[in-house]
Amino acid sequence: MSNAELDALYRSGRVPADMTALDKPKGRMLAIRGVSDTVLSRLIVPISKLGIFPWDGKSLTSTGKLTSDGINRIGVGRRFDLFPFKTRIETSVIDGEPTIYLDYEQPGNPIFIRKIRDELREVAPKMFLGPAMWKTGTDSAQLVLWFALDADA
Repeated sequence: MSNAELDALYRSGRVPADMTALDKPKGRMLAIRGVSDTVLSRLIVPISKLGIFPWDGKSLTSTGKLTSDGINRIGVGRRFDLFPFKTRIETSVIDGEPTIYLDYEQPGNPIFIRKIRDELREVAPKMFLGPAMWKTGTDSAQLVLWFALDADA
């Protein structure tokens, strides 16, 4: 899908009734802003679909009905759990509607990870779509890429 199609799909998504819907999902990068339909995109996107792509998704453990603790699963030779985050429902910087916000401003995370703003919405049963953004201010962020989490994988 193009960035515009992913944006429209994200806007049509919803916050699940319970965070247990996001139990250990498989992750995949979908599109990078500014490189869709370019040579770079035709190289990166197929690599992201291979089993050797380093990011494998996120592990989440619900801590309440609409909150959870999470960590990214990275595999480079072996699997590492890196860059913890907490989730909560917040207003999206994309459209001002409710979204699952992944808060990387956690102790131990490097500053460049704390600048990431990930959001998620369920766009089909157990299928979540989110923008990964770079924080540019208190209530603003620049889209970097789109990713999906498949909690049914």
